[in-house]
Amino acid sequence: MKYGARNKIKATVKSLKKGDVMSLVKFEVKEINKMASVLTTESVEELGLKEGDEVFLIIKAIHVLPVKEG
Repeated sequence: MKYGARNKIKATVKSLKKGDVMSLVKFEVKEINKMASVLTTESVEELGLKEGDEVFLIIKAIHVLPVKEG
């Protein structure tokens, strides 16, 4: 199966809460992966970002796509 998401983070299903229409699936992430973000140059300059800086990444996404391969 092909999918468009480029970041893949390995995870384990920790719990399932099934409803009639929607289900809540919670995952445990086991490995750390590299992440990337596209920012305006103005934002980079306002944050004063430079290589080696430690930052918090706040992830805001509308979709998390679980994929079971193999």
